[in-house]
Amino acid sequence: MNIISTEIQIANFLKEAEEIRIKKPQQSICLAEEALSLSKSINSETNIAKCLSKLSFYLMIIGEYKKSFPLVNDAILLFDKLKDQANVAEAKYTLASIYYKTDNVQLGLKYLVECIAIFKQQENDLYLAKASKSLGTIYEYFGDEENALLAYNVTIEAAKKIGDLNMRTNAYNPLSGIYLNQGNITEATRLIEKSITLKTKTGDIRGLAFAYYGRGKIYMESKEYDLAEIDFNTSLEIHEKMGEKFGLGLCYQKMGVLFELQKKNENAKEMYLKAFHISEEHNIRMIRTKSCLSLYHLLKRINYTNEATYFLEQYHEDLEAHVQDHTYQIVSSYNMIHIMQAKALDDKVNLERLEMIEKNNRAETAVKIRQDFLSNMSHEIRTPLNAVITIPKLLQERANPEEQQLLDALNFSANNLMLLINDVLDFSKLEAGKMVLEPRATNLDLLLKNIINTYDNMAKEKGLVLELQMDDLSGFSIELDELKITQILSNLIGNAIKFTDNGKVELCVKKTKELDNKINLSFSVIDTGIGIPDDFLSEIFNSFSQPKLILSKKHVGTGLGLAIVKKLIELYDSKIDIQTKINKGTTFTFELALNKSVTINQNIITLKKEQLKDLKVLLAEDNKINALVANKLLSRWGVVPVWAKDGNEAVEKSKTKKYDVIFMDIHMPEMNGYDATKIIREEGNLNSTTTIYALTADIVANIQPLYEEIFNGFLKKPIDIDQLYKSLSIVFD
Repeated sequence: MNIISTEIQIANFLKEAEEIRIKKPQQSICLAEEALSLSKSINSETNIAKCLSKLSFYLMIIGEYKKSFPLVNDAILLFDKLKDQANVAEAKYTLASIYYKTDNVQLGLKYLVECIAIFKQQENDLYLAKASKSLGTIYEYFGDEENALLAYNVTIEAAKKIGDLNMRTNAYNPLSGIYLNQGNITEATRLIEKSITLKTKTGDIRGLAFAYYGRGKIYMESKEYDLAEIDFNTSLEIHEKMGEKFGLGLCYQKMGVLFELQKKNENAKEMYLKAFHISEEHNIRMIRTKSCLSLYHLLKRINYTNEATYFLEQYHEDLEAHVQDHTYQIVSSYNMIHIMQAKALDDKVNLERLEMIEKNNRAETAVKIRQDFLSNMSHEIRTPLNAVITIPKLLQERANPEEQQLLDALNFSANNLMLLINDVLDFSKLEAGKMVLEPRATNLDLLLKNIINTYDNMAKEKGLVLELQMDDLSGFSIELDELKITQILSNLIGNAIKFTDNGKVELCVKKTKELDNKINLSFSVIDTGIGIPDDFLSEIFNSFSQPKLILSKKHVGTGLGLAIVKKLIELYDSKIDIQTKINKGTTFTFELALNKSVTINQNIITLKKEQLKDLKVLLAEDNKINALVANKLLSRWGVVPVWAKDGNEAVEKSKTKKYDVIFMDIHMPEMNGYDATKIIREEGNLNSTTTIYALTADIVANIQPLYEEIFNGFLKKPIDIDQLYKSLSIVFD
């Protein structure tokens, strides 16, 4: 057989596989495998990529996620190599579906948003409909029915454009469920009956199974239990015949609910257990979580205490895995921009408006939206944390040993929460290209010892040794951005401790090159931990990404740490290297080219501390608790603080008294800190030349040019006590 005839046969196999997939998915898989074998025989990368993509898709829709995952990743690599972005997007849709149906909703959401943007651009309405349907499923999972409805309606409109009845009815099924949850049984019934009629007409057997499942839920809600059981069993039979794992899990879970309503406890237990085992075998977290909770409540009620406890523990393990999912709640507002854009493409007027924005200032608009979002979110989250973190520091001076232990625990927990929040906010800031280096003379030896001390207890609790090995750098200081190098090393050391159960973690700093005013330093974080799987190395620096092999309730986080590390190191025009062996350990290494500086006088704050007495400070802060905390801090040093509850009051008080320093919150009611400071800076005000610091929880305030013009500096909340010292000391320079 020559190459041309082979390629024709490959195309025919793939065409037939697509035509029969809704009726005979197993046969579609066989045809795609035959097409793949032929593609390999003629070494056609284009055909191999297409076959891998289709085969992974067919495996995904029946729930064979473990088999589908490596195939779709291989397809994406080949499509990238061939610069075929249209097929990359379709393959990423499959990858997104695997992620959100198993155990990484964030990556599923991320890839879906990327896909939707490409499908819109290419006017690929079929895949736009598919991706929007999946997006609706994710929003339902989070209980966001309003946005789920929006996504499903995008599916319906896109399906109408291409005349795809099956895709339309794929949205009718979940829409019926939403109306049922809202108590609108009439509309729920109308949609599901319409779906059953159309699915029967088109021969979409798999889709028909989901429609019967949807009608069974309506019968169950109406207490027509016999009819509900018939529909659930019909759905089960189809799913078993089709090899559909996700549908089987859903049906078993819902039949458990049905039997429990009828007091058939043993039958309910059997169904819940079947749902649990399917979700365990195929890593379907959505179903696993529900099954564990259902089994706990049922077994507890019928006095199977030990079994109930086991499933409660499993449920809480899933909840802890959802620490990653809290990221969704922070970034969902930004992701909804993309959903609204997808919806707008179906509206002619909105489409014209979007095209105009794209031609004129699309980039500026997108940056502004993101920056405003970050500004508001960082302020709202970090403002209450200011009190949580600072108050324990004030109390520690007079606490007894028992209270000191509790305050230390509170400090550790609050700082840990702050790190998680900073990961999300800092990552978005880096993504927007708004993070810049702010180098200053740094005693690197002291900085590294402080970082090691911070993580020493964490290491000791696991029985690990935490060491610092460092070349001699005495006689000079380094020009370095302390906050960013701390964030880089903290993420790497924290991860190393997290994924190491025995042995040690070492931070090693070596000189690799030295000139008169320049020095190159190599930083390595070395552990004896579990290592990183080879198939995950290409993803390790992706946002929201953690290897499935090592996810457990003791390995939680945002999945953003290494993504942030990579981007921060790139700010130094450098890159990070990984050396790893499973069960042997991992080494992360990066090198920075830095400037030397004169030796720092570490006593600068101590020398000026006494001069702070009777310093007159105006504090503009709308949050009473934060004002109280700041007043307590300032009063301890002999400073005389005056509080203004908003921008208007700050302006009025600035007219009647000369202050040495003004601390100005930016986000305040009545008048914000920026407008208040502009007025104070006007000629004739007693404080027009006074040093004014922005005291803010807004992480992007210091990158706004207008703010930089009127403020002398920026102090971030939660308040860093040393930085507050320094800001007051500068008054005497």
